[in-house]
Amino acid sequence: MLGFINVWFMPTVLITGGTGFIGKEITALLLRKNYEVILLSRTVASPGILNKGNIGWAGWDIKKGIIYPEAIRRADYIIHLAGAGVAEKRWTKKRKEEIVSSRVQSSKLLLRCLQETKNNVRAVISASAIGWYGPDREEPPVIPFREMDPPDDSFLGETCRLWEESLEQLEGLNIRLVKMRTGIVLGPDGGALRELLKPLRFGIATILGSGKQVISWIHLEDLCRLYLEAMENEAFLGAFNAVAPKPVTNRNLVTCLAREVRGKFYIPVYIPSFLLKWIMGEMSVEILKSTSVSADKARNTGFQFLYPSVDAALKACLNR
Repeated sequence: MLGFINVWFMPTVLITGGTGFIGKEITALLLRKNYEVILLSRTVASPGILNKGNIGWAGWDIKKGIIYPEAIRRADYIIHLAGAGVAEKRWTKKRKEEIVSSRVQSSKLLLRCLQETKNNVRAVISASAIGWYGPDREEPPVIPFREMDPPDDSFLGETCRLWEESLEQLEGLNIRLVKMRTGIVLGPDGGALRELLKPLRFGIATILGSGKQVISWIHLEDLCRLYLEAMENEAFLGAFNAVAPKPVTNRNLVTCLAREVRGKFYIPVYIPSFLLKWIMGEMSVEILKSTSVSADKARNTGFQFLYPSVDAALKACLNR
């Protein structure tokens, strides 16, 4: 009887960006844990919440500044993932404005609705990115970036700063705010891994630039577990680096993946920096940038990574 009561009263999690690569996996994890989930969707025209089992859909419109109020009233936690994809298109002036506004305006809308609607929200777990940090120092020793380090003055650094600041007034509402500065996410069926696998179908392992640039990454399953831990564990407060403990170079990542997929039958091909700059424009700066990021703050809460090494992470992705 007590087990039935615990399931019946499981909290409700409201998710923005829940249909994306990361959002789908977080939603699936929460449902396995018997949470109720409400996904905010731009395609839901109904003024109510459309329910199917433990999952529901509610409408929102960022441009019009609308979120269906019942979704806010029912939420115990909010996971905020919404934002235009950083790597999906070339960084034109218009695209850069869209990247910033999709994050900042959606955050401000959530904040306003929480201010205006009576609610029981305990915590907001908001996505951010390690784009907050600049490049590693050129002279050894390389000191991994930590959460107290200031934002870089690059486009992504400024984007992350505005993104994180847009929700900081939650503190005045006594709502705990956690900002997940996420690295490159490795997972099956999407994200960076999908792009890395494309040339390997032809036996080509494409190494970007010198290949020496450090990549701070995280397995998708660990990222989702970290969101859940941040939601449930009140020790999580403020910024956290969502990265695995062992960053790797671009060359190591690509060749490790190539060995898993092709054995010895692959050809490493270096893509020159000048060619990447010509093809990708300003975005190439981030691809060629070396960024070593510390996972110590998350580990000091007691969180344990299932995939601390890239070898184990890639094997898990490919065997799923």
